[in-house]
Amino acid sequence: MSDIEMALLSFPLLILLIFLRLPIGLAMLLIGFFGVWAVTGSERPILAQLKSVPYDTFSSYSLSIVPLFLLMGQFATRGGMSRSLFEAAAAWLGHRKGGVAMASVGACGMFGAICGSSLATAATMGQVALPELKRFGYSGALSTGALAAGGTLGILIPPSVILVIYAILTEQNIAKLFIAAFVPGALAAIGYMLAIAVYVRLFPKSAGRRDPLPAAARLRALAEVWPVVAIFLLVIGGIYAGWFTPTEGAAVGAAGTGLVAWANGGLDWKGLKDAILATAVSSGMIFFILLGAALFNSFLAFSQLPQEAVRVVGESGLSPWLILTIMLLCYLAFGCVMDSLSMILLTVPIFFPMIMALDFGLTPEQTALWFGILVLIVVEVGLITPPVGMNLFVINSMSGGVPIGQTYRGALPFILSDFARVVLLVAFPGITLFLVEALW
Repeated sequence: MSDIEMALLSFPLLILLIFLRLPIGLAMLLIGFFGVWAVTGSERPILAQLKSVPYDTFSSYSLSIVPLFLLMGQFATRGGMSRSLFEAAAAWLGHRKGGVAMASVGACGMFGAICGSSLATAATMGQVALPELKRFGYSGALSTGALAAGGTLGILIPPSVILVIYAILTEQNIAKLFIAAFVPGALAAIGYMLAIAVYVRLFPKSAGRRDPLPAAARLRALAEVWPVVAIFLLVIGGIYAGWFTPTEGAAVGAAGTGLVAWANGGLDWKGLKDAILATAVSSGMIFFILLGAALFNSFLAFSQLPQEAVRVVGESGLSPWLILTIMLLCYLAFGCVMDSLSMILLTVPIFFPMIMALDFGLTPEQTALWFGILVLIVVEVGLITPPVGMNLFVINSMSGGVPIGQTYRGALPFILSDFARVVLLVAFPGITLFLVEALW
């Protein structure tokens, strides 16, 4: 068996190990270890890497942004910010047909701006919004589908942990990726609200109405979210103003969110310890996956698969747009069996060199930024794609008895909205890039 054939065989083997419940990081580490051994005929290269790769990976300054954003999300969850965001959105939208579900999506988007994690956004907003949706007569399908889809905004609207990992893998500017994600993130939230508006008109009995609030009550609810707005503007605005680096901005955001949570009474010493412990657990999981991915990618490099893939694509004569479409469809398929971080770490080392070798009429940096946002979106779709979309299971487990089949059906309108957005962003790269061009 040739080296290329072994590398190709490693992908179905990896998926099999995942189905057998082996942790993705460990699966990639084992395949990478034995793969390098098989290709080189010696265990020395991989043992030499095991001495240096963990330190080189975990001591990266850029990677320190990940636990800081995770800690920021933990503080936001414990600080009661999710409830104030939902109440503000519901005060302005709740009286409309489907308005409480729209408010849930809007609150998810605002919470995602200070969280950076899809699962955390879905779980936190689910605790707040599900009882309200049930109280106002929303069906189980619409309630769980809207919240599962809204949770995906946690990784699309900056700051995003997945974008940070992509930036590190492809050596791109984190701040530029953040600004490039703004318009696609806003389009996602608008698209989800439009999907709700269409759904409740096709199925009128799926949603009730909430009585409109007086203008004064709406303004009071809006005023309650000023800490979230202030933290977001300080972190993102400070990064683009050059006041601090993305890592320093994450530290400022974590400190500010912690202070707000403490002032709201949601963060005592026990809560602080729990937040730090939860951050450490999540960071450890992510870092271990990164280590496994580093060894797996070493195996791919030794096998020459990435170089061979670039050569084959270059000589195929296929349209760059067709190749991009095939890649995005692969992400949708992977999303049915893998989590978003694993997909990024597994595929970007293969797909990114292929994309950079194609001509889309863009500069190399523009291509890298545009492709990163497209990857983020289709990875996000994987979180709500049956049968194993992670957000679907998180929200369904909190729904109090809604059958999983109803949650699947409730997610379909939002998946269609995502497909339409992907087509739009593929056809018009300028939608993603114009803010970057305007600010740099």
